[in-house]
Amino acid sequence: MSGFKCSINDLKYLYFVIFFMLYMLVLFANITVIFVVISNKVLHKPMHIFLCNLAVNGIYGSTALLPPLVATLMSPPHEVSLACCKAQIYFLHTYAIIEFTILSVMCYDRYVAICYPLQYHTIMTITKVYKLIAFSWGYPLVAFALFFILTLRLTHCRNIIGRVYCSNYSLVKLSCDDTNVVSAIGLLFAVVYTFPQLVMTFYSYGHILKICFTATKESKIKALKTCTPHLFAILNYSVGCFFEIIQSRFDTSYLPFETQILMSLYFLIFPPILNPAIYGLSVQKHCITFIIFYLTLMKSVMGVCRETSDIKTRTC
Repeated sequence: MSGFKCSINDLKYLYFVIFFMLYMLVLFANITVIFVVISNKVLHKPMHIFLCNLAVNGIYGSTALLPPLVATLMSPPHEVSLACCKAQIYFLHTYAIIEFTILSVMCYDRYVAICYPLQYHTIMTITKVYKLIAFSWGYPLVAFALFFILTLRLTHCRNIIGRVYCSNYSLVKLSCDDTNVVSAIGLLFAVVYTFPQLVMTFYSYGHILKICFTATKESKIKALKTCTPHLFAILNYSVGCFFEIIQSRFDTSYLPFETQILMSLYFLIFPPILNPAIYGLSVQKHCITFIIFYLTLMKSVMGVCRETSDIKTRTC
Protein backbone atom coordinates (compact mmCIF):
# COMPACT_ATOMS: atom_id res chain seq x y z
CA MET A 1 0.00 0.00 0.00
CA SER A 2 2.81 2.40 -0.87
CA GLY A 3 2.90 5.21 -3.36
CA PHE A 4 -0.11 7.21 -2.14
CA LYS A 5 0.17 10.94 -1.65
CA CYS A 6 -1.07 10.70 1.91
CA SER A 7 0.39 8.13 4.28
CA ILE A 8 -2.22 5.53 5.10
CA ASN A 9 -0.64 5.18 8.55
CA ASP A 10 -2.09 8.54 9.59
CA LEU A 11 -5.66 7.28 9.26
CA LYS A 12 -5.24 3.53 9.57
CA TYR A 13 -7.65 3.17 12.50
CA LEU A 14 -10.33 5.10 10.66
CA TYR A 15 -9.82 2.98 7.54
CA PHE A 16 -9.94 -0.11 9.74
CA VAL A 17 -13.40 0.92 10.96
CA ILE A 18 -14.62 1.67 7.43
CA PHE A 19 -13.39 -1.60 5.92
CA PHE A 20 -14.69 -3.59 8.89
CA MET A 21 -18.13 -1.96 8.56
CA LEU A 22 -18.15 -2.62 4.80
CA TYR A 23 -17.34 -6.29 5.41
CA MET A 24 -20.07 -6.59 8.04
CA LEU A 25 -22.48 -4.92 5.61
CA VAL A 26 -21.60 -7.38 2.84
CA LEU A 27 -22.03 -10.35 5.18
CA PHE A 28 -25.32 -9.07 6.58
CA ALA A 29 -26.87 -8.20 3.23
CA ASN A 30 -25.88 -11.38 1.40
CA ILE A 31 -26.54 -13.79 4.27
CA THR A 32 -29.97 -12.22 4.71
CA VAL A 33 -30.80 -12.70 1.02
CA ILE A 34 -29.68 -16.35 1.24
CA PHE A 35 -31.73 -16.89 4.42
CA VAL A 36 -34.86 -15.24 2.96
CA VAL A 37 -34.73 -17.35 -0.21
CA ILE A 38 -34.02 -20.62 1.62
CA SER A 39 -36.67 -20.08 4.30
CA ASN A 40 -39.49 -19.19 1.87
CA LYS A 41 -40.61 -22.08 -0.34
CA VAL A 42 -42.36 -19.66 -2.69
CA LEU A 43 -38.90 -18.34 -3.61
CA HIS A 44 -37.48 -21.75 -4.49
CA LYS A 45 -37.32 -20.83 -8.17
CA PRO A 46 -34.38 -20.89 -10.60
CA MET A 47 -33.90 -17.10 -10.58
CA HIS A 48 -33.75 -16.94 -6.78
CA ILE A 49 -31.49 -19.99 -6.59
CA PHE A 50 -29.08 -18.18 -8.93
CA LEU A 51 -29.46 -15.09 -6.74
CA CYS A 52 -28.34 -17.15 -3.74
CA ASN A 53 -25.22 -18.18 -5.65
CA LEU A 54 -24.56 -14.54 -6.51
CA ALA A 55 -24.77 -13.74 -2.79
CA VAL A 56 -22.43 -16.63 -1.89
CA ASN A 57 -19.94 -15.38 -4.47
CA GLY A 58 -20.19 -11.86 -3.02
CA ILE A 59 -19.23 -13.23 0.38
CA TYR A 60 -16.45 -15.27 -1.24
CA GLY A 61 -14.91 -12.25 -2.97
CA SER A 62 -15.29 -9.86 -0.05
CA THR A 63 -13.73 -12.37 2.34
CA ALA A 64 -10.75 -12.71 0.00
CA LEU A 65 -10.31 -8.93 0.01
CA LEU A 66 -11.38 -7.20 3.21
CA PRO A 67 -10.01 -9.34 6.09
CA PRO A 68 -6.51 -9.55 4.49
CA LEU A 69 -6.71 -5.83 3.68
CA VAL A 70 -7.52 -4.97 7.29
CA ALA A 71 -4.76 -7.27 8.56
CA THR A 72 -2.20 -5.67 6.22
CA LEU A 73 -3.42 -2.21 7.15
CA MET A 74 -2.87 -2.83 10.86
CA SER A 75 0.57 -4.41 10.45
CA PRO A 76 3.32 -1.72 10.65
CA PRO A 77 5.27 -2.72 7.51
CA HIS A 78 2.09 -3.12 5.41
CA GLU A 79 3.50 -6.31 3.93
CA VAL A 80 1.94 -9.58 2.87
CA SER A 81 3.70 -12.86 2.17
CA LEU A 82 4.11 -14.03 -1.42
CA ALA A 83 2.05 -17.15 -0.70
CA CYS A 84 -0.84 -15.09 0.68
CA CYS A 85 -0.58 -12.70 -2.25
CA LYS A 86 -0.84 -15.58 -4.74
CA ALA A 87 -3.79 -17.05 -2.85
CA GLN A 88 -5.57 -13.71 -2.88
CA ILE A 89 -4.97 -13.38 -6.63
CA TYR A 90 -6.62 -16.74 -7.27
CA PHE A 91 -9.60 -16.01 -5.03
CA LEU A 92 -10.24 -12.50 -6.37
CA HIS A 93 -9.88 -13.39 -10.04
CA THR A 94 -12.10 -16.45 -9.73
CA TYR A 95 -14.64 -14.31 -7.84
CA ALA A 96 -14.74 -11.91 -10.80
CA ILE A 97 -15.19 -14.68 -13.38
CA ILE A 98 -17.80 -16.49 -11.27
CA GLU A 99 -19.73 -13.22 -10.88
CA PHE A 100 -19.81 -12.73 -14.64
CA THR A 101 -20.78 -16.37 -15.23
CA ILE A 102 -23.66 -16.29 -12.74
CA LEU A 103 -24.94 -13.04 -14.27
CA SER A 104 -24.88 -14.63 -17.74
CA VAL A 105 -26.73 -17.71 -16.43
CA MET A 106 -29.35 -15.41 -14.89
CA CYS A 107 -29.59 -13.70 -18.27
CA TYR A 108 -30.32 -17.07 -19.90
CA ASP A 109 -33.00 -17.71 -17.27
CA ARG A 110 -34.69 -14.39 -18.16
CA TYR A 111 -34.48 -15.31 -21.85
CA VAL A 112 -36.32 -18.59 -21.27
CA ALA A 113 -38.90 -16.93 -18.99
CA ILE A 114 -39.73 -14.19 -21.54
CA CYS A 115 -39.34 -16.01 -24.84
CA TYR A 116 -40.74 -19.40 -23.76
CA PRO A 117 -43.09 -18.67 -20.82
CA LEU A 118 -45.26 -21.75 -21.31
CA GLN A 119 -42.25 -24.11 -21.52
CA TYR A 120 -40.27 -22.37 -18.77
CA HIS A 121 -40.70 -25.04 -16.10
CA THR A 122 -40.06 -27.78 -18.64
CA ILE A 123 -36.81 -26.17 -19.81
CA MET A 124 -35.53 -24.87 -16.46
CA THR A 125 -35.77 -28.12 -14.52
CA ILE A 126 -34.06 -28.49 -11.16
CA THR A 127 -31.48 -30.77 -12.80
CA LYS A 128 -30.64 -28.10 -15.38
CA VAL A 129 -30.44 -25.45 -12.65
CA TYR A 130 -27.91 -27.57 -10.74
CA LYS A 131 -25.89 -28.09 -13.92
CA LEU A 132 -25.81 -24.34 -14.60
CA ILE A 133 -24.72 -23.68 -11.02
CA ALA A 134 -21.95 -26.29 -11.32
CA PHE A 135 -20.83 -24.64 -14.57
CA SER A 136 -20.92 -21.18 -12.96
CA TRP A 137 -18.44 -22.27 -10.30
CA GLY A 138 -16.47 -25.11 -11.91
CA TYR A 139 -15.59 -23.45 -15.21
CA PRO A 140 -14.03 -20.26 -13.70
CA LEU A 141 -12.17 -22.17 -10.96
CA VAL A 142 -10.58 -24.56 -13.46
CA ALA A 143 -10.05 -22.07 -16.32
CA PHE A 144 -8.18 -19.53 -14.21
CA ALA A 145 -6.18 -22.24 -12.41
CA LEU A 146 -4.81 -23.48 -15.76
CA PHE A 147 -3.51 -19.99 -16.57
CA PHE A 148 -2.40 -19.14 -13.03
CA ILE A 149 0.12 -22.01 -13.14
CA LEU A 150 2.23 -19.82 -15.46
CA THR A 151 2.27 -16.99 -12.91
CA LEU A 152 3.24 -19.35 -10.10
CA ARG A 153 6.35 -20.43 -12.03
CA LEU A 154 7.74 -16.89 -12.32
CA THR A 155 10.55 -15.57 -10.12
CA HIS A 156 10.34 -12.04 -8.72
CA CYS A 157 12.99 -9.32 -8.42
CA ARG A 158 10.82 -6.61 -6.89
CA ASN A 159 8.37 -6.70 -4.00
CA ILE A 160 6.28 -3.52 -4.07
CA ILE A 161 2.72 -3.53 -5.42
CA GLY A 162 1.24 -0.04 -5.48
CA ARG A 163 -2.29 -1.26 -4.85
CA VAL A 164 -4.36 -2.19 -1.83
CA TYR A 165 -4.63 -5.83 -2.92
CA CYS A 166 -2.74 -8.34 -5.09
CA SER A 167 -3.68 -8.80 -8.74
CA ASN A 168 -2.21 -11.16 -11.31
CA TYR A 169 -0.97 -8.45 -13.67
CA SER A 170 0.66 -6.52 -10.81
CA LEU A 171 2.51 -9.65 -9.69
CA VAL A 172 3.62 -10.50 -13.22
CA LYS A 173 5.14 -7.01 -13.59
CA LEU A 174 7.42 -7.76 -10.60
CA SER A 175 8.95 -10.78 -12.33
CA CYS A 176 12.63 -11.05 -13.34
CA ASP A 177 11.69 -13.29 -16.29
CA ASP A 178 10.49 -12.36 -19.74
CA THR A 179 6.72 -11.99 -19.31
CA ASN A 180 5.74 -11.44 -22.95
CA VAL A 181 4.62 -15.04 -23.36
CA VAL A 182 2.71 -14.99 -20.08
CA SER A 183 1.00 -11.72 -21.03
CA ALA A 184 0.01 -13.06 -24.46
CA ILE A 185 -1.36 -16.29 -22.97
CA GLY A 186 -3.13 -14.21 -20.32
CA LEU A 187 -5.01 -12.27 -22.99
CA LEU A 188 -5.94 -15.55 -24.69
CA PHE A 189 -7.25 -17.02 -21.44
CA ALA A 190 -9.16 -13.82 -20.72
CA VAL A 191 -11.08 -14.54 -23.91
CA VAL A 192 -11.49 -18.22 -22.98
CA TYR A 193 -13.09 -17.57 -19.60
CA THR A 194 -15.29 -14.66 -20.70
CA PHE A 195 -16.34 -15.54 -24.27
CA PRO A 196 -19.04 -18.14 -23.34
CA GLN A 197 -20.62 -15.67 -20.92
CA LEU A 198 -20.61 -12.86 -23.49
CA VAL A 199 -22.22 -15.13 -26.09
CA MET A 200 -24.92 -16.21 -23.63
CA THR A 201 -25.63 -12.62 -22.56
CA PHE A 202 -25.84 -11.10 -26.06
CA TYR A 203 -27.78 -14.07 -27.42
CA SER A 204 -30.32 -13.91 -24.60
CA TYR A 205 -30.91 -10.17 -24.71
CA GLY A 206 -30.91 -10.17 -28.50
CA HIS A 207 -33.86 -12.58 -28.48
CA ILE A 208 -35.56 -10.68 -25.64
CA LEU A 209 -35.38 -7.44 -27.66
CA LYS A 210 -36.70 -9.25 -30.71
CA ILE A 211 -39.68 -10.50 -28.73
CA CYS A 212 -40.30 -7.04 -27.25
CA PHE A 213 -40.52 -5.43 -30.70
CA THR A 214 -43.54 -7.58 -31.57
CA ALA A 215 -45.10 -7.86 -28.11
CA THR A 216 -47.98 -5.89 -26.64
CA LYS A 217 -47.39 -2.86 -24.43
CA GLU A 218 -48.32 -4.85 -21.34
CA SER A 219 -45.84 -7.61 -22.26
CA LYS A 220 -43.09 -5.05 -22.86
CA ILE A 221 -43.63 -3.52 -19.42
CA LYS A 222 -43.57 -6.96 -17.82
CA ALA A 223 -40.36 -7.89 -19.66
CA LEU A 224 -38.74 -4.59 -18.64
CA LYS A 225 -39.75 -5.12 -15.01
CA THR A 226 -38.30 -8.65 -15.14
CA CYS A 227 -34.99 -7.62 -16.69
CA THR A 228 -34.35 -4.30 -14.91
CA PRO A 229 -32.65 -5.73 -11.77
CA HIS A 230 -30.40 -7.91 -13.91
CA LEU A 231 -29.47 -5.01 -16.20
CA PHE A 232 -28.56 -2.88 -13.17
CA ALA A 233 -26.41 -5.71 -11.80
CA ILE A 234 -24.60 -6.08 -15.15
CA LEU A 235 -24.08 -2.31 -15.34
CA ASN A 236 -22.67 -2.25 -11.81
CA TYR A 237 -20.33 -5.13 -12.66
CA SER A 238 -19.27 -3.48 -15.94
CA VAL A 239 -18.33 -0.23 -14.17
CA GLY A 240 -16.12 -2.26 -11.82
CA CYS A 241 -14.50 -4.06 -14.79
CA PHE A 242 -13.82 -0.72 -16.47
CA PHE A 243 -12.13 0.68 -13.34
CA GLU A 244 -10.06 -2.49 -12.95
CA ILE A 245 -8.84 -2.42 -16.56
CA ILE A 246 -7.96 1.28 -16.36
CA GLN A 247 -5.99 0.88 -13.15
CA SER A 248 -4.25 -2.34 -14.21
CA ARG A 249 -3.13 -1.22 -17.66
CA PHE A 250 -2.53 2.52 -17.22
CA ASP A 251 -0.64 4.76 -14.81
CA THR A 252 -3.19 6.26 -12.42
CA SER A 253 -0.74 7.66 -9.87
CA TYR A 254 -1.67 11.22 -10.89
CA LEU A 255 -5.27 10.69 -9.77
CA PRO A 256 -6.47 11.89 -6.34
CA PHE A 257 -6.07 9.49 -3.42
CA GLU A 258 -9.81 8.95 -3.05
CA THR A 259 -10.20 8.14 -6.75
CA GLN A 260 -7.45 5.52 -6.63
CA ILE A 261 -9.07 3.84 -3.62
CA LEU A 262 -12.50 3.91 -5.28
CA MET A 263 -11.19 2.40 -8.51
CA SER A 264 -9.29 -0.28 -6.58
CA LEU A 265 -12.18 -1.37 -4.39
CA TYR A 266 -15.29 -0.73 -6.52
CA PHE A 267 -14.89 -3.97 -8.43
CA LEU A 268 -14.73 -6.04 -5.24
CA ILE A 269 -17.00 -4.19 -2.80
CA PHE A 270 -19.86 -2.46 -4.59
CA PRO A 271 -21.35 -5.47 -6.46
CA PRO A 272 -21.61 -7.55 -3.25
CA ILE A 273 -23.17 -4.55 -1.47
CA LEU A 274 -25.54 -3.37 -4.20
CA ASN A 275 -26.68 -6.73 -5.63
CA PRO A 276 -28.71 -7.63 -2.50
CA ALA A 277 -30.38 -4.20 -2.66
CA ILE A 278 -31.08 -4.53 -6.40
CA TYR A 279 -32.51 -8.04 -6.27
CA GLY A 280 -33.97 -7.58 -2.79
CA LEU A 281 -36.75 -5.54 -4.40
CA SER A 282 -38.10 -8.74 -6.01
CA VAL A 283 -38.51 -10.41 -2.62
CA GLN A 284 -39.38 -7.29 -0.62
CA LYS A 285 -42.69 -8.61 0.71
CA HIS A 286 -40.69 -11.38 2.41
CA CYS A 287 -38.02 -9.12 3.90
CA ILE A 288 -39.32 -5.57 4.42
CA THR A 289 -37.57 -5.36 7.77
CA PHE A 290 -34.30 -6.41 6.11
CA ILE A 291 -34.54 -3.66 3.49
CA ILE A 292 -35.27 -0.93 6.06
CA PHE A 293 -32.36 -2.00 8.26
CA TYR A 294 -30.10 -2.45 5.23
CA LEU A 295 -30.75 1.10 3.98
CA THR A 296 -30.21 2.49 7.49
CA LEU A 297 -26.88 0.68 7.70
CA MET A 298 -25.90 1.96 4.25
CA LYS A 299 -26.65 5.52 5.41
CA SER A 300 -24.42 5.03 8.45
CA VAL A 301 -21.54 3.73 6.31
CA MET A 302 -21.86 6.65 3.89
CA GLY A 303 -21.78 9.04 6.87
CA VAL A 304 -18.55 7.49 8.12
CA CYS A 305 -17.06 7.75 4.62
CA ARG A 306 -17.90 11.47 4.44
CA GLU A 307 -16.32 12.03 7.85
CA THR A 308 -13.20 10.18 6.61
CA SER A 309 -12.97 12.49 3.61
CA ASP A 310 -13.23 15.56 5.85
CA ILE A 311 -10.58 14.28 8.29
CA LYS A 312 -8.24 13.32 5.44
CA THR A 313 -8.56 16.77 3.96
CA ARG A 314 -7.49 18.32 7.26
CA THR A 315 -4.66 15.79 7.78
CA CYS A 316 -3.00 15.65 4.35
